Amino acid sequence: MRILLLVCILFWSLGSFTQQMRIGVLRSHSVKRIVFAYAEGNYSFYGDSTFLGRIQPNEFLDLTLVDSGKISLRKGASYIGQYGKIFIIQDSRNTSLSLQSKIPEVKLRKYKDDFVITAHKDLTVVNLVDMDNYLAGVVESEGGGKRELEYYKVQAIMSRTYASKYKTKHAAEGFDLCDRVHCQAYHSMMRFTPKIDEAVKATSGIIMVDAKGKYIDAYFHANCGGQTCLPEYVWNNPVPYLSTFKDTFCIYTHQATWTKKIAKSMWRSFLVTNYDYPVSHPEYGPQIYNFDQEDRKAFFVSPELGIPLRDLRIHFNLKSTYFSVREEGGYVIIKGRGFGHGVGMCQEGAMKMAAYNFNYEQITQFYFSGAYFYDTKTENFFEQYVHDLPEIMSKEEYFED
Repeated sequence: MRILLLVCILFWSLGSFTQQMRIGVLRSHSVKRIVFAYAEGNYSFYGDSTFLGRIQPNEFLDLTLVDSGKISLRKGASYIGQYGKIFIIQDSRNTSLSLQSKIPEVKLRKYKDDFVITAHKDLTVVNLVDMDNYLAGVVESEGGGKRELEYYKVQAIMSRTYASKYKTKHAAEGFDLCDRVHCQAYHSMMRFTPKIDEAVKATSGIIMVDAKGKYIDAYFHANCGGQTCLPEYVWNNPVPYLSTFKDTFCIYTHQATWTKKIAKSMWRSFLVTNYDYPVSHPEYGPQIYNFDQEDRKAFFVSPELGIPLRDLRIHFNLKSTYFSVREEGGYVIIKGRGFGHGVGMCQEGAMKMAAYNFNYEQITQFYFSGAYFYDTKTENFFEQYVHDLPEIMSKEEYFED
């Protein structure tokens, strides 16, 4: 009966008309102790299926993993007991908790909605959160603060699409998605702004699909360096709704260019050892230290050598695959453009477009020209309004200098 009651309370707290997400938080760390403190609203807490009390202003819960494989629970200085699972459930809407993991490198975080904490090898901390509240946290974590409303709308739609498509990614671990970048960054809402909340609500239920009505992979990256990258250059497989094109919105932004110096011996050794680079070849030999990319390429020097630029990026920790190489003394100088894989939406380009008063439909169509919006609430497709781009010139015409 207690378990049934707890399930009913959880269902009520999330609301029958909202989509719940189970997000594993602090997944980059081994969590042995965690503290939840009152932030706003009212919360009840349960040990296994037993109601234990409520968290009031200036109160906190201290949870520690103990050798018995249980969670030792304290409320302030008062010891309560040991349990296999702790539930922290909101008693009303618009509530939040402050979370301190007792891990020095992790700052205080603030989360909305409910939590379930389970004892395993470490503490498994899961935020049971309304989709819109989750997306607000993702948009802030991925896009930062002080951006234009239309940019936040684009990021919200892309993040909702990803969450909907990959909701069962971590099902075997007891949650849907985690808070790491390989799912979507979700680091709470410490700088939460009303503009982000407005963007999420304005696009509520909207996702992006391909011509067959299937979820798209809403790829994005920090900066494309002036040209987006074909998906097959990164993951081998082409994607029909993504192409490569010139994007001058981002070329004067923060992460548009970069430089790195690498010892010639290290550069040569990697290429010869791993790819048998033909250093004595009359054409290819000299190009080991001299390489250009006017337009993005998939391979270093020549496709027939079979050296993917993505491998060089990974091994030498380069910001992107869009770079040139020059010899300078005992070093090769890598001069690069952009930050990230370059596929899909360029975040800094999209931010600049929003600052130039392009709306979210125009921005998404610019980067995902073969995709469509789908409103999951009305179950209707609707067009992306690309025709309002300046008279609309083609991308090639628009970016001709």
